[in-house]
Amino acid sequence: MELIDYADREMLALGLADALASALKNCLMVHERASLCVPGGSSPGETFAALSGARLDWERVHVFLNDERWVPEGHERSNTTLLKRTLLTDRAAAAVHVPLVNDAPTPEEGIPDLLPAFDGELPISLLLLGMGTDGHTASLFPGADLLEQAMAPDAPILLPMRAEGAGEPRVTLTRRVLEDAMETHVLIMGNEKRAVLEKARRADPMDLPIAAFLRDATVHWAP
Repeated sequence: MELIDYADREMLALGLADALASALKNCLMVHERASLCVPGGSSPGETFAALSGARLDWERVHVFLNDERWVPEGHERSNTTLLKRTLLTDRAAAAVHVPLVNDAPTPEEGIPDLLPAFDGELPISLLLLGMGTDGHTASLFPGADLLEQAMAPDAPILLPMRAEGAGEPRVTLTRRVLEDAMETHVLIMGNEKRAVLEKARRADPMDLPIAAFLRDATVHWAP
């Protein structure tokens, strides 16, 4: 694991955006397209704002979320809505968005129709993960109903997930899909999450799921 400390969150956003843009440029030099897998939530907002203006061949970049709450687009808790407002704007509006939710009543019913869009998207070219103070990443929550299946080496691409701290039912990419990414970055902010990160470096991934992805990751932190 490589840890990069930034003096403040503005510098983190700019530094991480530059790192992601450089990685995408390098990938597009040798591949027809690049897949960019990103977290929801508010933490990456400033990074996405900076990245969205990068001079890239965005038409060849395919963007999808690590996970999504099973709510309709436009809902106040929708990560898809947030993604379109923060990243898929400016030059990045030309990127291809791979959806992680549809109109099915439940994730169990909706996942079969989502899977075909992932043909050709894996392995993930560039992965950005976030982390909660409970050590979850994507929707891999400690104690979640299907966590053991999601962490298994033979897990499917997508699984529904329900957990006490998750709120709505969710859909998540599984450990094997995230772990196979060609390049991984992790974004965390604040002293509480820094303490969780240090604990996760020695933890069982079933207790702190972020631990599964740290070995080859570059972690970006600001107070």
